[in-house]
Amino acid sequence: MSKLQPARGTRDIYGNDARNMTAVVDTFRRVAGTYGFEELATPIFEFTEVYKRPLGEASDIVSKEMYTFEDRGGDELTLRPEFTAGVCRAFISNGMQQNLPCRLMSYGPAFRYERPQKGRYRQFHQVNAELLGQDSPEADIDMIAMAWRLLKELGLGDKVVLHLNTLGDKESRTAYREALVAYLSKFKDQLSEDSQRRLESNPLRILDSKNEGDKAIVADAPKLSDHLNEVSQTFFETVKKGLDVVGVPYIHDERLVRGMDYYCHTAFEFVTTELGAQGTVLGGGRYDGLIEQLGGPATSGVGWAGGIERLAMLSEAGEGPARPVVIMPMGEAATLKAFEVAETLRTEGFTVTADRSGNLKKRMNRADKASAAFAVIIGDNELERGVATLKRLENGEQSEIAFADIVSAINEK
Repeated sequence: MSKLQPARGTRDIYGNDARNMTAVVDTFRRVAGTYGFEELATPIFEFTEVYKRPLGEASDIVSKEMYTFEDRGGDELTLRPEFTAGVCRAFISNGMQQNLPCRLMSYGPAFRYERPQKGRYRQFHQVNAELLGQDSPEADIDMIAMAWRLLKELGLGDKVVLHLNTLGDKESRTAYREALVAYLSKFKDQLSEDSQRRLESNPLRILDSKNEGDKAIVADAPKLSDHLNEVSQTFFETVKKGLDVVGVPYIHDERLVRGMDYYCHTAFEFVTTELGAQGTVLGGGRYDGLIEQLGGPATSGVGWAGGIERLAMLSEAGEGPARPVVIMPMGEAATLKAFEVAETLRTEGFTVTADRSGNLKKRMNRADKASAAFAVIIGDNELERGVATLKRLENGEQSEIAFADIVSAINEK
């Protein structure tokens, strides 16, 4: 190849992108901390079964998108396509059921082989939160409120809309699934190829189809809300009342679904119109059967994940780099003194660089290009007198300052 490039769907992250993404993670950690969440870092790869078992062989993620490989020991491993399954595996592996409820937050890269799109890459990054062992609607309220607080603190309160739905309990979902399959089966030959396949494995996913023909058929499909039992209705009403109390606005979106059987009750997504067709920036829901499906004890769960790239693109929350103080030693003896001065300034929290080459004019030009705030010039004459020349580059003002007073002099300016 003539020019070495990152693999398709990956990128190098630096500059403003890196700062904005770091700001998203820092804000997430701070907000989640106020809700009592603790950090959990799971491996980037797991045994493939960790993802196949909950996601299902027929799911798009398993069949089309996972990066799966066999290691030298013959084990089949998969790069993390999402966080929840790995977090639940860690919950089981580490015996966390002894300390319920568990509030766990994670963040980092995930991997899916799919067409790269705005704000979404084959290696992408997520913030993720899971609340395990609390089966009440109040847990769902807490999780949505935490997500809303994160979005507001990133400055996105007026850029996103919460879409909210209930999937009902197992009894309600079973009744609805039967009614939905009966209806869709009449139009099987008119459904898209993906929806025909899902009619057997994941009929609820057809409600979320982007195919225009499917949309027309689904428009008259039975509604899940008409098949909710009293338990499910009460649960959802409690969630909605709680969101009203904590001030989280929402839209009841009956087409918002989750296809897997372990999902139940609340499903939600925060959606924006500022990133094109792929507008979900954060989403989640309740999954009371997942840990049991992975081989653990029956444990309720509710969680969400947000795309760091998308959140960073919308918020641009990162601060620019600190304007550095540039130390310019002129001579060998001054160079040694410059190390001492630089470490003193760094101890006080300043960003410090040193420029040791070229004449003073060239060094000043480089300092201007670096948007430096101050230059500290140390020559042999200054060194003998125990002073340095401190120059404020914004206005050219300069004065001689004793070495012991450089920190206070910069703070005053």
